[in-house]
Amino acid sequence: MTDARAADGLVPDGGAAARPAAPLWREPDLLHFAAARIVAVAGSAVTAVATSLLVWDLSGSELLTSMVAAAQVAPYLVLGLLAGAMADRLPRRRVMVASQVTCAVGLLTVPAAHALGVLTVGHVLVVALLLASCFVWFDAAAFGALPAIMGRDRVVAANSLIWTSTTLVGIGAPALAGLLVGVLGPAQALSVDAVAYLAAAGLMLRVVASMDPPRDSGSTPGSGQATGTGSTIRQDIVEGLRFVLRHPLVRDLTLLGIGNSLAGGAVTALLVVLAAQGDGGRTAGESYGLMLTVVALGGFLAAALLPRLAAWVPTRRLTVAGLAVGVPPVALLATEPAYPMMLGVLLVWSASNTLVVLNGITARQQVTPHHLQARVNTTARLIAWGGTPLGAVAGGAISELWSTSTALAVAAAVLGVAVLAGLVSSPRTDPG
Repeated sequence: MTDARAADGLVPDGGAAARPAAPLWREPDLLHFAAARIVAVAGSAVTAVATSLLVWDLSGSELLTSMVAAAQVAPYLVLGLLAGAMADRLPRRRVMVASQVTCAVGLLTVPAAHALGVLTVGHVLVVALLLASCFVWFDAAAFGALPAIMGRDRVVAANSLIWTSTTLVGIGAPALAGLLVGVLGPAQALSVDAVAYLAAAGLMLRVVASMDPPRDSGSTPGSGQATGTGSTIRQDIVEGLRFVLRHPLVRDLTLLGIGNSLAGGAVTALLVVLAAQGDGGRTAGESYGLMLTVVALGGFLAAALLPRLAAWVPTRRLTVAGLAVGVPPVALLATEPAYPMMLGVLLVWSASNTLVVLNGITARQQVTPHHLQARVNTTARLIAWGGTPLGAVAGGAISELWSTSTALAVAAAVLGVAVLAGLVSSPRTDPG
């Protein structure tokens, strides 16, 4: 435990037994878990490119295209609390595998509808909502699964390995996805992601270790209730919400995340519009895929740097610093710079945005009791990510009514307000 994280109160509560300090690459369960995430990320890169381009091709509307980004997060607002409570009761492995199989089936309906000539914007948006809804359940179970597999004393290192691996794959995957979309077409390319989800489900089934809370941690997965309490789903939801609101660090990181998600939603939603404007030599699919590659590279840098930064900078201050670093690149995007410079500022923005997100996730995983992991993490994400669909829709609407530059300038201003809020309240909860 580093001094910086100890200053923030990140002290294990003893819910998980300490694991031997074997190299992570010799942990087969972690490798299977990470491989499942890597395969899913590679396939999802195709979906990220294809769905946005499909809606843009079918509608030519900035607002409707921004709805794809909104649909990717909006289900958290509706299902987050329920999924968090249920994932603390149900076997986590089954929840994750069922989510991945459902995603595969949903994706296959798009190329089928396209082949029959009946594909609509509404169909694509419904599938995007389905994928995001399944992600809520998968995410809720995965939050607690990794600490259960590895022990919380190794969760920072395990998370770093998974995040750097998936983002490393994500660096090349979007560009390849852009080429794939160009060859197969956006609708048929989604079949590749369907296969990836099925492969990821198979890899998740190969994890031998239990992904559920220890029997002495307060719950019995699959029993339908917390051990010895007879609690209802409503009581479980309230318990998770109460932890988020009463734990100073978790509460403050969650609230600061709202500004990050508002700006992030706007930027993400408008990338396809910027790509469609062309860079003088690439198709929209190639330009958009390259943008997503740069965004993935920024995420990789953040994941690789997080363990080192977390060892020296108190958690809360690291979040405020990440928000501050994100303001200039978003402001520069508002000037609609030349394409090469646009890629550079996207790299910086993505690194800062991802650092804020990953830092918050790791902090919650370290301070939350095992039997509350799914509830607390989905509740915090619901609040913090709640700004993403609003930011995406607002960004698309402002872009359509005024201009893309105006929408991005507003996003930069929102990030600036979040930084000021973090600086004003910082002394209360960050003694480091």
